[in-house]
Amino acid sequence: MMRHDLPIVSVVIPAYNLAPYLGEAIESALNQDYPKTEVIVLDDGSTDQTRSVLESYAGRIYFESHPNMGQVNTLNKAWGIAKGEILGWIGADDALAPGAITKTVEALAADPGLVLTYGDFNLIDSDSRFIRRVKTNEFDYRDMVVNVVCTPGPGAFFRRSALEATGRWDNSLKIMLDYDYWLRLGLRGRFKRIPEVLALYRIHPGQESFSRMDELKAAEPVRVIERLFASEPLPDDLRPWREKALSNAYLVSAQLNFRGGRYRLGFRNLRDAFALEPTNFLTLKTLRMTANVLFNRTGHRVWWKLNRLFHR
Repeated sequence: MMRHDLPIVSVVIPAYNLAPYLGEAIESALNQDYPKTEVIVLDDGSTDQTRSVLESYAGRIYFESHPNMGQVNTLNKAWGIAKGEILGWIGADDALAPGAITKTVEALAADPGLVLTYGDFNLIDSDSRFIRRVKTNEFDYRDMVVNVVCTPGPGAFFRRSALEATGRWDNSLKIMLDYDYWLRLGLRGRFKRIPEVLALYRIHPGQESFSRMDELKAAEPVRVIERLFASEPLPDDLRPWREKALSNAYLVSAQLNFRGGRYRLGFRNLRDAFALEPTNFLTLKTLRMTANVLFNRTGHRVWWKLNRLFHR
């Protein structure tokens, strides 16, 4: 494509009380080598220094503040503001890797049938030190549905036309918002994995995914799968997989309830998962999930403590 034919790419950053990391997220979008990048930051009622950080970028990004209304409502508002033909978002504590947008545009331009691209991402700590690379799976819509796997991670971008056909993100969801939307978006066209690191995902003690999940949040995986099979025009070959998908959703809910200390609910989820698909309990995935419940959270806390000890 000629330079004047390049589509505008909008990078949205919803921000809520993450001022120490926000500048790095903004810089990662501004420093992309793609010439037609729009950066939009919406401050969702932060009470820290977020506004001061944003004002330091006046004239370089679009930003505004509004009373707190939650991440999904903030994203839906941002999609209405964005001018781009290609849209993406990163957390205010995350970052895009250099060249991520150029690689995205090239992939989408080469295949008009694609609606979304995603790549691998690096985990980093609170001081931006590398932890490990997360290699994502090649896209398989059935796998995403049946095994309750959120294949696209940080660094995913999608076409505005697909957003307009799919509709708004569901503001009743708090933790499964992107998974739910990718399921619906995947009915509009194909996704493509770009086998390179496109983003940095920060692990730190204050983030939502390492906070205790309440009961409503823990129930979201089951609700998303039930709704998908009840209301969406799924391909016929997916219909027979409903029980297995729902069983896996109950396993994810069990994991979240155990993390939140609600053991009675967690065991109830396990019972429901077993009743739907007993063979799920013989899989490597279930063993990994069990280990994750027992050790993952503790492991990250040990990592943070060791980092503080050796980097004082």
